[in-house]
This record gives sequence, C-alpha cells and structure tokens, in this order.
Amino acid sequence: MSVADCGNAGVHRHVRTPRSPLWGNPAARKPLKLEVLDRSQAGERRNKEHRLTTDRPAAVIVLAAGGGTRMRSATPKVMHALGGRSLIAHALLAARTSEPEHLVVVLRHERERLAEHLGIIDPLATLAEQDDVPGTGRAVECGLAALPDDLVGTVVVTMGDAPLLSGETLRDLVSAHHHSGSAATVVTATLDDPSGYGRILRGDDSSVIGNVEDKDATVAQRQITEVNSGVYAFDAATLRQALARVGTDNRQGEKYLTDVLAIVHGDGGRVGAHHIEDAWQTEGVNDRVQLARLGAEYNRRTVERWMRAGVTVIDPATTWIDADVTFGTDVTIRPNTQIHGASTIGNDVVIGPDTTLTDVEVGDGARVARADGTLAVIGPGATVGPFAYLRPGTTVGVRGKVGTFVETKNASIAEGAKVPHLSYVGDAEIGAESNIGAGTIFANYDGVEKHRTTVGEHAKTGANNTFVAPITIGDGAVTGGGTVVRRDVPPGALAVSTGPQRHIDGWVERKRPGSAAARAAAAQRHEPAAGDDAAAATDAAERSDEAGS
Repeated sequence: MSVADCGNAGVHRHVRTPRSPLWGNPAARKPLKLEVLDRSQAGERRNKEHRLTTDRPAAVIVLAAGGGTRMRSATPKVMHALGGRSLIAHALLAARTSEPEHLVVVLRHERERLAEHLGIIDPLATLAEQDDVPGTGRAVECGLAALPDDLVGTVVVTMGDAPLLSGETLRDLVSAHHHSGSAATVVTATLDDPSGYGRILRGDDSSVIGNVEDKDATVAQRQITEVNSGVYAFDAATLRQALARVGTDNRQGEKYLTDVLAIVHGDGGRVGAHHIEDAWQTEGVNDRVQLARLGAEYNRRTVERWMRAGVTVIDPATTWIDADVTFGTDVTIRPNTQIHGASTIGNDVVIGPDTTLTDVEVGDGARVARADGTLAVIGPGATVGPFAYLRPGTTVGVRGKVGTFVETKNASIAEGAKVPHLSYVGDAEIGAESNIGAGTIFANYDGVEKHRTTVGEHAKTGANNTFVAPITIGDGAVTGGGTVVRRDVPPGALAVSTGPQRHIDGWVERKRPGSAAARAAAAQRHEPAAGDDAAAATDAAERSDEAGS
C-alpha cells in the first residue's frame, strides 16, 4: 500500500478496491462507484459542490501519527479497541458521517501495520506520512500535501484517538464555520479540570484570539477552563498560508497547529469557537486508564440507547454491548452479559446471566444462559446452556438444544435436535429431532486430520457413547449406553459394542467380608453375611455382661 510523502503534492491519489468497512450497518452498505476525472474537471466539480452544499467539507484530515508511548503497548495506540471498534475506526466513522470529498489519515508510528488496518476498515481513505518534523501543525501540512493543490472549501482536522466524537458534531462544526464567515473555527468545551489541555484565549470582545498549550501556559492562563478539543474547521487556502508561517519556538520544539489560530486572528481573519456541552467528545486516549474510562462511558451510552429502543437490561452496570450489535424487540439481557462484534439478536430473546456472545446470530424466542459463543447461529426457539460453549461454525436449529456442559465446534444441530448434557460435538451434523445421550464424545480428530460424524433424523443415542469419525448413524437408529461406534449404523438399527452382561454372585461377601456393603446385601437376602459370625458372638457376650452387672 502506497503512502503519500509529506510535502510531495504529486503523490496524493490512491485508488483501492472498495471493501465493506468493519463498522456501520451492514444492510446499509452499498458498493462505491469510482469515477476518474482529470484535474480540471475535478476542480470544477469541487467548486460547484461547495457553492451548492457549503455544509459539506472539502476534506477531513485525521491525525494518527502519534507514537502512543503511554499505552505501553506494541500495538499502535489508535488500533486499540473500544466498543468493538478500533479508535481510528471510530474517528473515520465520524469523519465519513460529515460526507467529505476527501478523507486523509496522517501516519508515522507503525505506519505499515496501521496502513494495513486502514486498508480493511476504510480502503478509500488517502494515507499521508508525517516526516521527522514533530507537531500537529506539521502533521496537517503532510495531510494537505496529499490533497489536490487547487482544493477549495473547508478542511476539517480531527484526531484518531477521540472515540466519542460524533459525526453530528463535525457536521455542526462545518455548518457553524460557514454561516459565521470564519476563516478558522475550533471546537471547545468547558472542563472542571482542564489540566493537560490547550486553553482558549479570548479578546475583550470574547472573540477567539489564540490558544496556549498547557505546558507553555502562565499561571493565570492555566485557570482558564475553556479548552481546545483539537478539532478544527479551516478555510483551505488560509490553512496552507498560515501553516507556512508556523515555527517551532516553544518548549517542545514542535510545530503547533494551534498557532494557526493566532496567525489568522493577527491577519484580521475571524476565528470562531464551536462550544459543545458534551465534553466527553473532546477527550482523547493517551493511556489504558483513559481507554477504560472512555470505554465505560461509550458502553453506558450504547446500553442506554438500546434500553430506550425497547431492550430490557436488568443490570446496565454489568452489561457490555459493542457498537455493531443489533437487537429486535422485547429482548431481555440479564446481568453479567457481554455481546460483541456484529452479533444480531432477534425478537423476544432472553440472554444471560453470565453470557458472552461474539459475532453470534440469535433467532426469535431463543434462550441463552451462562454460555460462551463465537461465530455461531442459534435458531428461533432454541435453548443454549447453562454452561455451554459454542465454538465457531456451530448452528443450532429451530427449537434445538445445547445443554449443560456441552461444547460444540463446526457442528450443525438441526431442528428439534438435542444435545442435553456433558458432551463434545465437533465436526458433526445431527439430524432433526435426534437426541444425543449424556456424556457423548464425537471423536473427530485422529491425530492428523479432522473427520465428520453424521447422525440422521429421529436417532437416539445412549449415554457415554463415543463416535469415532468418520461415521454415519442412520435415520431412526439407536445406540446402546457405553457404545463405541466405529462403523456406520444402518437406519433403524441398534448398535452396541459391549458383551452380554453377566453376574458373579456373592462376590462382595467373599471379597469384602464384614463390610457395610456385605451386610446390606445379606440383609436384602435375609441371611447372615459371610464374616459376620465373630462379630455376632462378640455382640452376644457384651449383652450378657451388661445383664449380669
């Protein structure tokens, strides 16, 4: 995957094969149509579009070049997950919601790995690489270098590590920026504790005159509680010109994007502030503590949204729902339940307690309790658990059952079929209305390869069976308890592998004379147990002594 070099405006277009992103509503995804335009046509279209739809940004630049050293991780910071999506996926979803003509992501740290990830979640994004010059101002310059030279309109700058920032906020920002006639607009919020944030500097008329970073602020400036979110809207030409004048004369030796605000103000341009009440949207992730904090808030919002949509959540504090999970009506979620990935839950479903589902489809009316499932399908009216483990490839049919202490993998359990207790079902197909006895093992692995077992319809297998694959058990067949099935069982046949039962009478009394078991057996036969003569004589002597005293 190619990446635009910073400062090389000649390398800025990267056409990639469209693929579905890993976020969003799958049903709403449509194939992207790419149209190749020459440079003059593209410029004419952009100018026309921005005259007609001024609330649409010409470009969004997402900054994702930071090293994220405070995460103490080999994984790039923006690839850490929150709510089932990477941080950068959240940022790109917000950016795409504003419908920009161009979307640029600026990379540096672990750029190859991050570029591969971006190629999956948003293959049409343009990638730009920041050079050795540090700072957010330089990062934006590198992002601009990946855009057409004749770009006009609004350029939005946002962060790759602010997962609660919404697309609606970006749309409102662009709208406020245009309608106010500003050359630059910054998203601000008021915090009780603004430590670590840049402070917004205002003039006597309350207009924005600049920004000061926390480390460069005076004692008085640190008392300001209105902070810079790091999200901006700029006029494209104004941004290019101002960045060319930004230096690195500060404690960090960085090229600050925030210096653009003072430059624009000094040139007589209007600098606006788009203040938002939801300060969570301004918060970025710098370490794992913040990741957990923002993750909890994101989950709280997700759970609350679904409760307002009609899902009953018994204990919101112990319920976790990923961003791409969907629910039908009248669903009940019991405590200690986690639903991850792109799981889809039907109507009138009860899930939990103590259940984790990842990329699982659950049909209407199903019941899932104390279970763990991944990449599985649970049909309408089916029951799973308690203490069931559905591994990838499991399909439970309509009214099917996977019961207590049952593990399944790559298994199809047809309509009305049941695996009630203490079994392992791997690489198997179980026909409709069949019943698998307790303690049954589908022995699918011969030490080299996996093999399948097929159980027909209306079959009934005994307890403690072992099916040594590959085998087929015919429709209506029966297997005896304790049977090891090594050959195909014909339809309607009874399969047994043990010899006739035989008894050795009197074995307990002979081998364990005087034991409780021997006495119980003798009592049931109404005769003295072997070995009890001495015990009986001792008892009689003791009774005689007691009478004499």
